[in-house]
Amino acid sequence: MGRFIRVFSLVLLGICFCGGAAAQDADRPLVVCSTTQVADFARQLVGDEWDVRSVLGPGQDPHTYAVTTDDAALVNRATLCAENGWNLEGGAWMSRLAETANKPLVTCVAGVQPNMVDHNGHSIQDPHAWFDPANAWQYVKNIRDALAKIDPENRNDYFSRAEAYQFQLVAIDGWIRRQVGSIPAGRRVLVTHHDAFGYFCRRYRFQAHSPQGWTTGELTDVSLEQRQAVVARIRELGVKAIFIETTLNRELLQQIANDAGAKIGGELYSDAMGPPDSAGETYIGMMRENVITIVDALK
Repeated sequence: MGRFIRVFSLVLLGICFCGGAAAQDADRPLVVCSTTQVADFARQLVGDEWDVRSVLGPGQDPHTYAVTTDDAALVNRATLCAENGWNLEGGAWMSRLAETANKPLVTCVAGVQPNMVDHNGHSIQDPHAWFDPANAWQYVKNIRDALAKIDPENRNDYFSRAEAYQFQLVAIDGWIRRQVGSIPAGRRVLVTHHDAFGYFCRRYRFQAHSPQGWTTGELTDVSLEQRQAVVARIRELGVKAIFIETTLNRELLQQIANDAGAKIGGELYSDAMGPPDSAGETYIGMMRENVITIVDALK
């Protein structure tokens, strides 16, 4: 990288001396991201000159996450912070961390046309916008522009990597359309724990149903009436499979499946991607594996 990286490296080396891999990480500017999806988008753009860290790991729930002193220490070392936004990070924990540390923050949903959902009688933005690849491209553009603002000397590199990744997003979108085309329209019903898949359903013409609203923070408060309503709707629509989410336990959905005479169609990646070396460890892999699971269960 250019002058920005050289200056940044000298400052860090003046503060502390480390050995091995730790020294290599300390030499690089750092992007701290709230979620695994946002971190993956950042990694597509920065090349090898930046370090990218995610506060959340695979299987962790951003709605209910409680920040730690280690998270605060990580953000204190950041050159740039990135969040999803629209309160996916329950209580706006990522923006609070960045503000406390006086770090620049990019909110990835900026510029996205939101789905509006009901929450306690109020209409709010559904934060799960990345499930539409067109919105994922907006996330990438927002991160790209933030990187270029901090490091204008390497602006062309960030824009070039973003352009290359855009081709992957267009390709996965086309592939998804072809795959879900094998599911008859009457069977395109996606039942999950909470309303995480609204953008996916809007783009690919599914009906979405869940016993819970947009946040997992209230899953313990699902009433008998809510559960019965979902069961009745599943029976009415003839849904043969419903899906659990990797960030949540399966007990509630298993009970609903039993009551409705449906099966568990498999696990879907929702608010977090898969662990390293898994098929769902990247955004593209997560979307691919979700679609394979959905199509196998519903077609």
